[in-house]
Amino acid sequence: MKASASYRFFQAANYVLLTVISLLTLLPFLYVVIVSFTDANEYVTKSVVIFPEKWSLDSYRYILSTGTFIRSMGISAVLAVVGTLLSLVVTSSLSYVLSRKRLKGKQFFLVAILLTMLFQPGMIPNYMLVDSLGLTDTIWALILPVLTGAWYVFLMKNFYQDVPAELEEAANIDGCSDIGVFFRVMLPLSLPALAAFGLFFAVAYWNTYFSAVLYINDDSLRPMQVLLQLLLIQASTQVADPSVAAMIQSEQTVPPDVIKMAAVVISSLPIVVIYPFLQKYFVKGMMVGSVKG
Repeated sequence: MKASASYRFFQAANYVLLTVISLLTLLPFLYVVIVSFTDANEYVTKSVVIFPEKWSLDSYRYILSTGTFIRSMGISAVLAVVGTLLSLVVTSSLSYVLSRKRLKGKQFFLVAILLTMLFQPGMIPNYMLVDSLGLTDTIWALILPVLTGAWYVFLMKNFYQDVPAELEEAANIDGCSDIGVFFRVMLPLSLPALAAFGLFFAVAYWNTYFSAVLYINDDSLRPMQVLLQLLLIQASTQVADPSVAAMIQSEQTVPPDVIKMAAVVISSLPIVVIYPFLQKYFVKGMMVGSVKG
């Protein structure tokens, strides 16, 4: 059936509008990347840099001047990898247990988990708990308190409940225990959900900042986000923590704004690289816990 002129005009207007919105969304990110590679003298002399005449890596050399930044990036990488794996293990296993009808005290556990969504203990009780467990100034203080969340648990629980009971019965007939059903049936079926949740967990661990400021006093355990913030403070005010000031080998010649842009690029790059590999799981992961027919 041939499309009418009004329909073609509507479609063309939609494409134009979506293209303009996409460009408006993309331009700020491109500007951040361009400024981070702009030569200091050119950035100072121009009010706006669209495409620099002279490219420079001085801002990245400033940030990567010593091993302090590399160590902080390693801490953030350990948090993202170890924390994400542990969070996925805890979330998937807890959700599977709560999805079983024969679990004794199931309603009590569900209500207890639901209460964590409605009531937050606050900063001081959290700190007292972490300190009483002896976790302060350890990397576990940044992982164990945020291993999972009620929202993820309930979504995964609903997903496991939607899996046909015949699959579990067939696995039991084949001799699988509850643990065998979990590893051989449930986990393979939940890979899209685990991939989507894994990215959420990884981003949260990679961007760890406030909990590190609260629980970590050891300079060698600072995550990258904390170090970047201290670097930005020094770049803007020339006043910073002594350990951060010591990592700068030479006198700063890079404008603070250029350093800020480079810091944003470095902190965002790992997640931007990982995202395309997990994007295909997002559509399936969005259906977790929904009613299917």
